[in-house]
Amino acid sequence: MPHPQVLRDIALFVEVAKRQSFSQAAAALDMPVSSLSRRITQFETAIGLRLLDRTTRKIALTAYGEAYLAQATRVVEEAQRSFDELVAQAKGPSGSLKIAVPMDYWAVRHLSEIVSAFAQQHEHVRVHLDLRASQVDLVRENYDLAIFTETPREASLIVRKVAVIETGLFAAPSYLQAHGYPAHPSDLARHEILMPTAAESTTWQLRRGTETHPVTVTGRVSCNSLSVARRLAITGRGIAAVSLINVERDLERGRLEPVLPGWSMPPTSVYIVTTSRLIPAKVRRFIDFLTQNLSALFSEVPSLADRIAPPGSAGIREAAAGTQGWLAAGRPHHPHGVSECRSASRGD
Repeated sequence: MPHPQVLRDIALFVEVAKRQSFSQAAAALDMPVSSLSRRITQFETAIGLRLLDRTTRKIALTAYGEAYLAQATRVVEEAQRSFDELVAQAKGPSGSLKIAVPMDYWAVRHLSEIVSAFAQQHEHVRVHLDLRASQVDLVRENYDLAIFTETPREASLIVRKVAVIETGLFAAPSYLQAHGYPAHPSDLARHEILMPTAAESTTWQLRRGTETHPVTVTGRVSCNSLSVARRLAITGRGIAAVSLINVERDLERGRLEPVLPGWSMPPTSVYIVTTSRLIPAKVRRFIDFLTQNLSALFSEVPSLADRIAPPGSAGIREAAAGTQGWLAAGRPHHPHGVSECRSASRGD
């Protein structure tokens, strides 16, 4: 039987190695940095191998440390999962749940309701939603999971696609009345586009059935937030490419109209991301709950093809064929990636 301290030291090593920082690991473990450093040194002495190279500015894994980390991580995760399962059997899922979520309007609007319902069902789980402007480092920042609207860059993450959201072009009636209704994607080159980045121009790929048409667009106002782009579009500033679920109320109330409804933009995929497949009971329960509720939420949003064509627009039923074309082509995400706003828009 291994000495209990051996298992503890393995867990300490994994925490330091993942974060590559004694101070960050000590803060997460709620222990003094000096105590943590001493335990790792004693652990290395007991093994007879150096696992970490330390300098005054950073630490790095040695070759032995890199080889051992994967195995040690599995041991720690399996032990934690077994413990969580026992606790869950005794009193249900428990502990804190830290979740990174995008600052899109739909997330701000709907996730509060979903989290509230989850918390009501699981009284021993504390949930913290952290609205983030961009992809986060789940390990270093100690997140249990994240919701992304673009494919994560880190290949080691576990990614579950839970929904696909229709994306389209929208503008305020006042803008369209003043500047005209585009009849073809090429017409967008002559319109004021709410740009997703600070670049002078960008190329959009619009699709109708099997036909794809690229168009280079420009605009004097740019914003890396889909939520802020929505607000700018409502004020008549220009044409915005946003997810349909973000503007469903605006369409119903006449604040926005579809632009080129017969053509579709690549849809936005929604992903749930974790650092491991061995997730504790609290995370697994929340993922199941979130997946079920998001599927119900997105299924209730009428597609552009199911909406009545606004004045000046035509062929709205063709949007269905365009959107299905993107899905069949396997395009997984919005052409400009996740929204990176600094603050979420409030209200409608």
